[in-house]
Amino acid sequence: MNTTIEKQENNIVKVDIEVPAKEAVTYYNNAAKKLAQYVNIPGFRKGKAPRNIVEQNIGEERIKYEALENALPKIFSDVIRENNFDVVAQPYVESYDFKVGEDLKITAKIELRPEVTLGEYKGMTVEVEGYKTPEDAMEKSLNGMLEQHATTVVVTDRKTVNTDIIVFDFDGYSNGEKIEHGDAKNFTLDLGHSSFIPGFAEQLVDRPIGEEFDIEVKFPEEYHEKKLAGQPATFKCKINEIKTKVLPELNDEFAQKVGPFKTVDDLKADIQKYLDTQKADYDRMNSEKAIFEKVASEAKVDIQQTMIDREADELVEEYKQKLAAQGFSWEQAVEAQGYDTIMNQLKEDAAVRVKNSLVIDKIAKLENITVSQADFSAKLTELSQMYQIDPQTMVKQLSQTPGVFNALSQQALNEKVTKFLADNNTVKLK
Repeated sequence: MNTTIEKQENNIVKVDIEVPAKEAVTYYNNAAKKLAQYVNIPGFRKGKAPRNIVEQNIGEERIKYEALENALPKIFSDVIRENNFDVVAQPYVESYDFKVGEDLKITAKIELRPEVTLGEYKGMTVEVEGYKTPEDAMEKSLNGMLEQHATTVVVTDRKTVNTDIIVFDFDGYSNGEKIEHGDAKNFTLDLGHSSFIPGFAEQLVDRPIGEEFDIEVKFPEEYHEKKLAGQPATFKCKINEIKTKVLPELNDEFAQKVGPFKTVDDLKADIQKYLDTQKADYDRMNSEKAIFEKVASEAKVDIQQTMIDREADELVEEYKQKLAAQGFSWEQAVEAQGYDTIMNQLKEDAAVRVKNSLVIDKIAKLENITVSQADFSAKLTELSQMYQIDPQTMVKQLSQTPGVFNALSQQALNEKVTKFLADNNTVKLK
């Protein structure tokens, strides 16, 4: 096999390939035999008709197409290996000249990985703003635990207050029309932690049991249902029941109830340990991020648009999955935000992701950082624990999704390179 290489713009190489006639005929004959097995030819058993009869029934062009389908993976593999090409996409055929009995001529294009020129990536000192634990973090943690163990009691001798839990009926209307799914009977709502439309819960305060009343609200401009976005609405309401939360007393007995503690001081010490660990984790993550951003910002790389477009396509699919998980559709997002706005942001994100990936791969190559079987197994174990699925079942499920194992390997490599950079640079926390 003879090849001629021509470098072109955007990290593309044009490859002219000549496959010897003898080898090309072998590909052709094998394709004819394979296709003959699926064609009924009068007078012959399947797969037993001679080549000329198969050609008469199927046609040379169909056989040539099948021959190329079978031959190209090996041909491209040989070209890539012999020229030590670092490819980032499947090679594609621009043209071919296939005459049986003559050399097979193929013109293909192969997209190569862009060359990355790194700046400094070791021995740097990077300043990072240290994480500051909020002054009320301890108080909020304790209050949260008390809230979790709160009990509720029904009250009948007063109006609602903003810390109550109420059971009520409501029926919503907007512009004279009933709001779809905008009504309920005996709905329970925590007035202090409401996710209703802004201003809704506030108007349920200072209301007695049994009162029927209207509240006026306005849907947010960015509301997911376009018909209601920015529109006024009226909700007819009635309070059926008022409950108040009773928090337990913060004492040694409570501490013993919520964990392996003897006293409140033991409980507070455990919370402080968690807060300290949280600060250390934030500082570590922020430090790793700052180091990598500095390394990436000083790296020089000319990325072809095709790589960014492919990454953007993947981000679109990820975005659609996130929307679906939140109960929204791609069409709703496009209608609310605009197609160009969404795609411009995704393409910006794609460009950053592609560059970061190239920088990581370059450092890994220079420092001989690789992903071992143990690294990959650790990622699978981490994933199985996250979703509470045993590793064997996890592998079976992941194997149904193309490319997922490569993604996991890349994630493991990212983490190893990130750790390498953290170990080989100094961070000063401000």
